[in-house]
Amino acid sequence: MSIYIFVKLLGCLALLMFGMKSMSDSLQKMAGPQLRHVLGTMTTNRFTGMLTGMFVTAAVQSSTATTLMTVSFVNAGLLTLAQAISVIMGAHIGTTVTAWIMSLGFSFNITDFVYLAFLIGIILIYLKKHRIIGDFIFGVAFLFLGLGTLKETGFALVQDPAANAAISSFFQRFNEPNFWNSCFFLFMGTILTLCVQSSAAIMAITMILCSTGVLHIDQGIMLVLGENIGTTITANIVAIGANTQARRAAFAHLSINVIGVTWALLLLQPFVNLVCGFVGFDRYMLPEDPGYMENLAKISVVLATFHSTFNVTNTLLQIGFIPYIERFVCRVIKPKSSEEEEDSKLKFITGGLLSTAELSILQAQKEICLFSTRTNKMFSFIPTLLFDTKNDEDFNKLYSRIEKYEGISDNMEVGIANYLNKVTEGHLSPESKTQIRYMLREVGELESIGDSCYNLARTINQKHTKNEHFTDVQKEHIRYMFELCEKALTHMQAVLEDDQGTIDLNESLNIENEINNYRTQLKEANITDINEHMYNYQAGIQYMDIICECEKLGDYVINVVEAHAHKKLTN
Repeated sequence: MSIYIFVKLLGCLALLMFGMKSMSDSLQKMAGPQLRHVLGTMTTNRFTGMLTGMFVTAAVQSSTATTLMTVSFVNAGLLTLAQAISVIMGAHIGTTVTAWIMSLGFSFNITDFVYLAFLIGIILIYLKKHRIIGDFIFGVAFLFLGLGTLKETGFALVQDPAANAAISSFFQRFNEPNFWNSCFFLFMGTILTLCVQSSAAIMAITMILCSTGVLHIDQGIMLVLGENIGTTITANIVAIGANTQARRAAFAHLSINVIGVTWALLLLQPFVNLVCGFVGFDRYMLPEDPGYMENLAKISVVLATFHSTFNVTNTLLQIGFIPYIERFVCRVIKPKSSEEEEDSKLKFITGGLLSTAELSILQAQKEICLFSTRTNKMFSFIPTLLFDTKNDEDFNKLYSRIEKYEGISDNMEVGIANYLNKVTEGHLSPESKTQIRYMLREVGELESIGDSCYNLARTINQKHTKNEHFTDVQKEHIRYMFELCEKALTHMQAVLEDDQGTIDLNESLNIENEINNYRTQLKEANITDINEHMYNYQAGIQYMDIICECEKLGDYVINVVEAHAHKKLTN
């Protein structure tokens, strides 16, 4: 019987976690693209940053989502490290709302209301227009159903004599109030939260164990402190592959909570007495004392109050020391060597999604801007390869470098496209889905620009191998075409990096028309020049290959600009 109850307990926990995730995802989807602008516009100083983190976390009901979102913003260069630290501090306060939701589920029989919520939710889902709201109500209903059944199953497990004896026997080994037992429960809270990847789930288990009398309130509080450390490790694991600033932000998240737990342990007894006195809970009452059950019923409120008080106090104590925390994490997390930074294929996108689906679009846009920068740099090698290499060694070295950039270009296209495809699997607004379609087009066209650069290099290599020579007039024409292409690429880069929409897109069209007209003019003149034996046919072919490839490159540039313009219209 006890095995069945134990399995049911795990199932209830899974139901609770599913409800919490569904509710959080729906809230993030309802917020939509607006969430992308909140962190960037409301973090002007440490206090507004703290308020931003607090309200965003309370809104999406996930401190992990807010923290990963913040780390990804730092990774993408949208937030400074100091701003990120203030947002993370605010997230610690915002996450306390979850504990109060858990406490609410223990205060009365919440399952009486969930079936009505399921009915309303399914109606809204089938109406389609309000599907997201229906998903949110379903998530809330699953959360409270999981919480209610978890509570009932936990009490049933304790009432089973065999199970009660086994559980009580285990916890009684660590019942003695000493340093090592406190460390054991602190460590247990950290590890369980790390394994389950949900501090809310471990908070629910802690409330169950304490509410049934199996676990003493002191042990429960140590589990809560451990949960605060365990929830920070997720961001550090995800940030391993990110850039230096993102790893520093994740480490600051861990450092803030470790510092908080340290001072809480030093002041634990007066701190716990203060919280218990505020709630009106007698932590020394024995089971045989009158009013024991009424006292025990307050335990979920005690844990929620302790959780809130700890996080608010910890944030207020440390918010004035953000510059010192920043300095500390910068000393611990050293920057990568310049060689590593230069060799990395993707800078802003790491192996996994660093943030919610909506916010991942910002990371991808930053990576697209970097992709554009690298294609511009790749093109800058072409004039040097044709005109400025002094000997075969320099030529071969530069040609190999262009080949390397072609490989980087291919890898970036695949990496960004795969990332965007993963993002589409998440909860996205229709506008964001449209943006991703245009972003995929941008990526494809940028890769084509890289191909054009490589084709130009190959044509120049063929000319170099066959020892062909261009006339001075041909060289001047090629130089001018290169200048037009460079102008088009520079304007494209400015358009991609323009967040305010102040760049005139017509300039790209004008440059593209000039490239087309110049190509047509040179194509006609080339036939005449070959007929008049101003240069041989092979030199004429290679000359026009370069000119026509530049014209193709210009087409790809205008395609990127047009895709970006359409994408901005949907934002």
